[in-house]
Amino acid sequence: MFEGYEDFKRSIFQLTKIDLNSYKERQMKRRIDALILKNGFTSYADFVNNLRTDKAAYNEFIGYITINVSEFYRNPEQWAVLENDILPYLTERFGKSLKVWSAACSTGEEPYSLAMLLSKFVPLNQVKILATDIDTFVMEKARIGLYHAKSLKALPRDFIEKYFVKINDNTYQISDQIKSCVEYKQHDLLKDQYPTNFDLVVCRNVLIYFTEDAKDSIYAKLQTTLKTDGILFIGSTEQILHASKYGFANYRSFFYKKI
Repeated sequence: MFEGYEDFKRSIFQLTKIDLNSYKERQMKRRIDALILKNGFTSYADFVNNLRTDKAAYNEFIGYITINVSEFYRNPEQWAVLENDILPYLTERFGKSLKVWSAACSTGEEPYSLAMLLSKFVPLNQVKILATDIDTFVMEKARIGLYHAKSLKALPRDFIEKYFVKINDNTYQISDQIKSCVEYKQHDLLKDQYPTNFDLVVCRNVLIYFTEDAKDSIYAKLQTTLKTDGILFIGSTEQILHASKYGFANYRSFFYKKI
């Protein structure tokens, strides 16, 4: 649609340090072109120049290209496996104070879901979760902890009653008890150093947007962040082909054990 997409990608990398070459190009270019048109620009160059001076436009762009879609207990049948199988295995193997990383955490639904679930195994004051995302704007929304009712539709009713305050018919506020369990930090899965020594890493529904080369790199680095016998939990639209190549073994569907 617009000319000069290669130059645009280079400009975006200089401006944001986000490498668009690591994302599936057809899908990403279509999203970006739609955003440019929506904002009334006719060229990539004009759009980039606006990003340099307009902080609101810059934040909108970062949020748009990082594709933040989340909800509590997304794919609840997998959370049931986590509760009934994975967490009992991990607590037996590593003890009850598990070290947990929610990577690409978006607006906080996933790490808060983890905190609520872990509260069934240990006191809340022992639950500590690292939550990271490339987008600082969505993490700020997570820290505030206001959610639309529809994002809670899969969450167990007892969690809603215990850990949320209903603000109005459409809005719920998560409790400070749960918020205090989660530490948010900015992290780019493509270029930043990975934290280490985790028992459980949750990285769901984000790698589907990356190229195969980028996935190879990320899976290899996720393996290094886990303890031996630790578990990686991925999304329902994802699978790791030839998991042993990265040092993983299939443990359950969507769960992989570091070997």
